[in-house]
Formats: sequence, C-alpha cells, structure tokens
Amino acid sequence: MLGELNEKQIEGLLMRQVTGRLACHCDDETYLVPVNYVYKDGQIYAHSGPGKKIEMMRSNPKVCFEVEELESIFQWKCVIGWGTFEEITDPAEKHSARQLLTHRLMPFVSQPGNHPWHGIASAESDIDTAIDLIVYRIKLSKITGRFEHG
Repeated sequence: MLGELNEKQIEGLLMRQVTGRLACHCDDETYLVPVNYVYKDGQIYAHSGPGKKIEMMRSNPKVCFEVEELESIFQWKCVIGWGTFEEITDPAEKHSARQLLTHRLMPFVSQPGNHPWHGIASAESDIDTAIDLIVYRIKLSKITGRFEHG
C-alpha cells in the first residue's frame, strides 16, 4: 500500500535520521550530495568545507532535500522538502548550530577525536580550525512525505 505521511510522521522521520540528500542547481547543472544534518524548528542545519555544493548554493539558494527510512524494497518512508539555503555567519548563531550538529551526530561517531575536520571532536579546542567550516541552514518552505508498506 502506498500513502502519504502526515505532518507528525514527516517531523518524526526528519528528526530520526542524520543523513539526507541535498540537491542544488546552478548554471544548468544539478548536483546531488549526501549530507549529515540535524532538523530543528522546520529547518535543516548542516556544515561543509568549501566546495562545489557551497558555491552552487551561494549562487542559487533554492534547494531540495530528501531523507528516507528503508526497511525493505516494499517497506519505506521518504520525505522531500524544498527550501532556501542560508549561510550562518553570526559567530554566536554559528556556534549554536555547530553544537546542535555535534550533539546530534556524536552518538553515531565511534571515535570522536578522529573527525575534527567535520567539526566533531571530544573537545571543541580539538576541532581543525585550518578548514573553513561553513555552517548553514535550509529553511524549508514545502515538505511532502510518502510511504509504502508491503
């Protein structure tokens, strides 16, 4: 049976998962990439080093975000959201967003000291400051959810 997720189910799926796919489009090219994220108050928070996706989102901030929960080929849930990329530059807000990400992702990291370039470390002072970590949010304006139960 195919069906639509309700608002509570959509929120639950977005809050349970930590990796989604971010699609951006610029200069007649579409780019889709997995990102680790945290969902809070209708927004997706994530971070990245400089690169193609950041350049594309800076040029065209309209993006699409997808996350799924797959139990089997005939038993799954999927959420797709459309929104706008916003780079977080205010130091206090950037720090808060990084803390959200760190607290959400830490349970999935086996050795936190081994990921300082991702902004995840046992102590904040261990984070690799040589990398210009870009923290951003996706303000979601439309979200849909679907499921299949075999």
